[in-house]
Amino acid sequence: MDDSDKPDENTGQLKQNTFLAVLDSIDRGLGWIERTLIASSVLLMAFLMSAHVVGNLLFNRGIPGTYEITEMLIVIITFVGVGYAARHARHIRMSAFYDILNQRWRKVLLIIISVGTATLMFYFAYKSAQYDLALYARGRTSSALHIPMWVVNLALPAGFTLAGVQYVLTTIRNLASPGIYRSFREKEKYADLPLDNSGEHRCPKGPSAHNATHITD
Repeated sequence: MDDSDKPDENTGQLKQNTFLAVLDSIDRGLGWIERTLIASSVLLMAFLMSAHVVGNLLFNRGIPGTYEITEMLIVIITFVGVGYAARHARHIRMSAFYDILNQRWRKVLLIIISVGTATLMFYFAYKSAQYDLALYARGRTSSALHIPMWVVNLALPAGFTLAGVQYVLTTIRNLASPGIYRSFREKEKYADLPLDNSGEHRCPKGPSAHNATHITD
């Protein structure tokens, strides 16, 4: 079971707020699409490569177009994975300046970053859609299997759009809910860590004991 399918302390809040409940349903649907596409691509790639190797060893002949299909699946996994990483807040974060701010200004900065990143993702989706339309107009196909390249490159605008939607959901969640959310489901918590070098490094008690705890539903 995916972590996003587990209940957490935020579930009650989502159910009490009708608007957030609708967004929660949208987020779950997008999560199912992302997981299905990524898992299917990985399994198909593993099966093809394994069958290709076995065919070469046993019959001295592999599956035609295996490497071509593998390259296409890597494109799908990469760009759909952009949305998946944003949904689970697994993207790279440069947080040196962010970490020194208090909670209020961290939340303000996170909202600004989310809005800016969402805008950038939607712009990338627009430009990649233009590129995909150009491939369709030119009728470009793959060299071995003659698969239309525009079909494969649909992963670009789709992945960027999924990522943009996730950052929009993150922005709305931070505006509508108390606390700081690094994604629609991932709540951020900071621990009161000791700053001196003389004492023992003991974990503080209470709910703040976990630094940057990931809370998923």
